[in-house]
Amino acid sequence: MKIQQGTRDASGKWQHTDVATSLKAPLVLVFSNRFLLEDESIFTQLRAQFPDGHLVLGSTAGEITGTNVLSDGLAYTAIEFEKSAFEIVSASILEQNKESFATGKVLAERINKNGLKHVFVLSEGSFVNGSELINGLSSVLDADIAITGGLCGDDARFEKTLCGYNQPAKEGEVVLIGLYGDSLEISFANYGGWFSFGPERLITKSSGNVLYELDHRPALDLYKKYLGDKASELPQAALLYPLSVQFEHKKNPLVRTILNIDEDTNAMVLAGDAPEGSRVNLMMATVDGIVDGASEAAKRAVEHRNSPPELAILVSCVGRKLVMHQRVEEEIEEVCEVLGKNTTLTGFYSYGELAPFADDRICELHNQTMTLTLISE
Repeated sequence: MKIQQGTRDASGKWQHTDVATSLKAPLVLVFSNRFLLEDESIFTQLRAQFPDGHLVLGSTAGEITGTNVLSDGLAYTAIEFEKSAFEIVSASILEQNKESFATGKVLAERINKNGLKHVFVLSEGSFVNGSELINGLSSVLDADIAITGGLCGDDARFEKTLCGYNQPAKEGEVVLIGLYGDSLEISFANYGGWFSFGPERLITKSSGNVLYELDHRPALDLYKKYLGDKASELPQAALLYPLSVQFEHKKNPLVRTILNIDEDTNAMVLAGDAPEGSRVNLMMATVDGIVDGASEAAKRAVEHRNSPPELAILVSCVGRKLVMHQRVEEEIEEVCEVLGKNTTLTGFYSYGELAPFADDRICELHNQTMTLTLISE
């Protein structure tokens, strides 16, 4: 595996590492501030640098490169697989009537499944129901094909997210990267570090990822009561107080971030499903808890590996970044400490993370976690 990395900071300055390494038809992961991706000259510059590269672009709430976290910048990682292969397909959720299940199914049908070992998903984060996207993928892919990835972000603005493959990034795109090769070793894990508080409540009315009632009371009214003065800062303030949802038929609870609110119906739009009958608690976090959670995720990801990872793709939630503020790089440093300095780190802060639990193969949508995909040839 040969790797090059580079960045463009908020002032427009580019920096490129390992430029002496010649790459042939590399996979180029580009994580960037949304406003930069709206400037098509950025795509032109990347294409000039990698004329035969497969460019996968996504907007973020922060870009991870090495142990650094950028804001208002761009970070790319170009990878040439020497013993294995990849294939990339894309689809627009807007062309599927914003149906997440249908979009996932279309993507899974398009990817070559002969020898497929793993899929990594980079999805727009504005219209998608992450749970249903996973269900659509899983309806076609074999059960032994693990799925990891993340939902694109837009800092804490929630205005729009962009994604694209071999063209300037745009709204509604979802990209699927298939990885192939007997020599590939891929592991993954996620962990949060948040804790629950307040009374447990029952979801008494919901539809997909829209939560209407808790304990037969309007969910938004109840949530605003807990937020107090911060209620005026919704939906951004909700990133600091996500929901822990215990599904009736799942072993582990899943965290759900509130992506938007609907004042007319007193409802909250979540990043993924929250079915009626599920139990809910509010959550919060400390900086130390988040840092410890990142370390735990890394330990779980390497626990059963046969070889050291060469590449680590980190997807961490925007809510963690808001809690950490200037200390955000501490969780990346903890991951690096566990993985070792010979592992190249890339990734982004997201609106949702996709991965199975460490002891499972069934992909789930997570929020407020550090999620890792570790790859070696």
